[in-house]
Amino acid sequence: MKRKSFLQTSAAVIGSSLLPSLSFAGDNRKKPIRFAHLTDIHVKPGLVPEAGMAKALHHAQQLKPKVDFIINGGDSIMDSLEADKQKTQTQWDLFKNILQKENSLPIYHTIGNHDIWGWFIKENKPDNDRLYGKLWVLETLEMKTRYYSFTRGNWHIIVLDSTQLNPAGGYIGKLDPVQLDWLQQELLQVPADIFICIVSHIPILSICSGLFFDKTELNGDLLIKRNLMHTDFLVLKKLFIKYPNIKACISGHIHLQDEVKYLGINYYCNGAVSGNWWGGSYQEFAPAYAIMELFDDGSSRRTMVPYK
Repeated sequence: MKRKSFLQTSAAVIGSSLLPSLSFAGDNRKKPIRFAHLTDIHVKPGLVPEAGMAKALHHAQQLKPKVDFIINGGDSIMDSLEADKQKTQTQWDLFKNILQKENSLPIYHTIGNHDIWGWFIKENKPDNDRLYGKLWVLETLEMKTRYYSFTRGNWHIIVLDSTQLNPAGGYIGKLDPVQLDWLQQELLQVPADIFICIVSHIPILSICSGLFFDKTELNGDLLIKRNLMHTDFLVLKKLFIKYPNIKACISGHIHLQDEVKYLGINYYCNGAVSGNWWGGSYQEFAPAYAIMELFDDGSSRRTMVPYK
């Protein structure tokens, strides 16, 4: 079977029995803002990831009740941190082609660590190339800025860029000073009666960040590395506590799922569309995406949806 036929067939064969109903008996809250959070797609050339991305998009668009839009949680492609220019271009072309063909909903993008080009290239580092770093993903996804906000109903949604280069090597989960200042000013401008949902690729707070390696240290400690959760959490905690209208924070990155309520905020880590990087489940969590519902009373609800 040709790749095109395979993709079309795989994406189309979604039985109605697999489509969850997200209505709840006895729920008197008004119709919520409802969106699909598809994170860590990690698409790459191959029948499994290509068909998987298409199927996840189709599945989200066929839900009842319908979702209003999609938030792409980052790590759209398998990796460009250490990929050469040709491999990076191939991955982005693939992501854009599938998205254009298989999605008709408005979509908002988040930058993931694997969307950044060249940081991990050791030989002939392309740091003099204009596309080095985050410019490539910004231009490809037509993002005007790497962090931004928008309002839907009585909810203000803030999308952050949580991956910063570590001069000593690798990357760190945190906000850079310019972005932190922007966030402080942004929060000041949101009216107190408008609720806030914050989106980041790397979790601001999660328990699954300490479970990513599925083991403890030799001394029994759990390990939360600086690239698995925001290292500036305590700074953000002190900021967030000033704004009781901040009600939800959602993320991906870890490929695991958790829900932590802390100081009045629901922190959701929403797994991965790719699961174990297109190798089935990662630990106990199958490939999935999240449906987020933001209600007019400031409450929120997450429903994880296995789409296969």
